[in-house]
Amino acid sequence: MSNGKVQSALDDSGVRTVALDDPDRRNALSLELLDDLLAALEHARDDEATRCIVVASTHPTVFCAGGNLAAFGDDAPVVAKHVDNDRFPRLFKLFGELGKPSICAANGHALAGGLGLALACDLIVARESARFGAPEINVGVFPFMLMALLYRNIARKQVNELMLLGEQVSAAEAKALGFVNRVVDAGEDFEAAVEGWAQRLAAKSPILMRLGKDAMRRQEDMSYDDALGYLQGQLSLVLATQDAKEGVQAFLERREPVWTGR
Repeated sequence: MSNGKVQSALDDSGVRTVALDDPDRRNALSLELLDDLLAALEHARDDEATRCIVVASTHPTVFCAGGNLAAFGDDAPVVAKHVDNDRFPRLFKLFGELGKPSICAANGHALAGGLGLALACDLIVARESARFGAPEINVGVFPFMLMALLYRNIARKQVNELMLLGEQVSAAEAKALGFVNRVVDAGEDFEAAVEGWAQRLAAKSPILMRLGKDAMRRQEDMSYDDALGYLQGQLSLVLATQDAKEGVQAFLERREPVWTGR
């Protein structure tokens, strides 16, 4: 049963927008919101009509303010908190298992767990006014769950600075650090910029996107030799698909490919 903390909608091009929808709490990652987000992403993963996922926010100036600090500070038993916190690794793993591309539409601040959510996506499009950070150290916590994502997206010394000082960076600084792909300035249409990328992704072959996405995740922590061997096998698998043959034929015939997803 939904808690009403996430909206999910699919358009005709196969782009599914999954929007955090708890604006009164600045989309803090409560258990209820996390459960709704997990359910929405699992549905998107299993839905053949979904070709691309946009993670967005209904709040006008905040993407996600981070974890629910009230829950961190309550008197619940430590074991209960540990069990509840399993939602974070489940969520971050799920992005790698979607088999479909994901875009974070960072229309505003993405802090703490919100930064982790953004980094879990394949691409980040940010408003010029958005800010990013891991400020947990400032409130007596530490960004433990973010470390796996931070160190895989940003240079080590820069991650150390973000976590140890707890300071925020602008969207432009985040792009310079390499973890934001595109910054949309105030004079541009942010929604149109996100939609443009999402529709381009949705137009790709779904089977090639799935195989490619799975390979991106699996080879990441392999040794160099193991990665090359694994990727050779994946290339042979891809070349056996109908979509690979169609893509080559369409290129030779100078026409747009017609993907079947097989």
